[in-house]
Amino acid sequence: MRRISPVLQQDGVDPDLISLLKTILAACREIAFRVSQGELAGVLGSTLSENVQGETQKKLDVIANELLKEVILETGVVKAISSEEEDDIVPGNPHGRYLVTFDPLDGSSNTDINSLIGTIFSILPADPHKDASDASQFLQPGSAQVAAGYVLYGPSTMLALTTGKGTRLYTLDKTYGGFLLTAEQATIPKYTAEFAINMSNQRFWEAPMKNYIADLLKGKEGIRGKNYNMRWIAAMVGDVHRVLCRGGIFAYPRDLKDPSKPDKLRLMYEANPMSFLVEQAGGASSTGYQRIMEIIPTDIHQRVAVILGSKHEVETCVNYHRNSTAPVISD
Repeated sequence: MRRISPVLQQDGVDPDLISLLKTILAACREIAFRVSQGELAGVLGSTLSENVQGETQKKLDVIANELLKEVILETGVVKAISSEEEDDIVPGNPHGRYLVTFDPLDGSSNTDINSLIGTIFSILPADPHKDASDASQFLQPGSAQVAAGYVLYGPSTMLALTTGKGTRLYTLDKTYGGFLLTAEQATIPKYTAEFAINMSNQRFWEAPMKNYIADLLKGKEGIRGKNYNMRWIAAMVGDVHRVLCRGGIFAYPRDLKDPSKPDKLRLMYEANPMSFLVEQAGGASSTGYQRIMEIIPTDIHQRVAVILGSKHEVETCVNYHRNSTAPVISD
């Protein structure tokens, strides 16, 4: 099994980018250890503060954010970072070549029940003509990403990583202390009979998503002609990992439960990196109306609807959004 550096060198990845990725993964190894200690280390439970998203922070949210922020800014190759847990961007080296966005602990509400959580990250090229403290430098489409990945803290600690030449899966070898390549190319099957969505929000969805899910639930007696299974982990990183491993469709659609926040997932440090990974594995990703990686962000904490996974199923769901009165089943 190969280590990360030789694999990336083989792909012709910039040495500074390789160094940055190794630094991010070093922080993730430390986060994995803190997560594994759980109550023994006193890291479970919530703090008394909220993040910029209006969400109560878990202790591990704060710990993971500080670990990542510190090591990334120390690399010297990063001009600025943007995190789900930070109100504003944090400037680094004015001459740094890269920008890093991250969700330090996706699914952190799962920490107290010992369920799946993870770290999601995205790397963008820095604009040499903009100041390190200028947030507008982050407002690039997902197609501009030079690398993206997540680390899943589960029974084993796994990494999904892309630099634009496919999506590879790695597993943390705790005896060696590094990530080793365990899947040369993740490939998402085009067709699926599995979906992941929070059904408790069904009454708040837009009509196209209601119609789409209703047809899945009718099974082989309905328009889709086959039975579907539903899975829901309540952590995007866990649901997307399942999609990468065996296919499926994951959706967090727009809903009207809170009209001031119709979309749930953050574009820059959740939707874009996951879309990059999924597309590089042969899948597709959309809001229902637009390819996610074509969106030009207007704010670093912008939220979007997300539908991603097996290409045929995503295209079919998008067709429902294009014509909700007469949905077209993708070939």
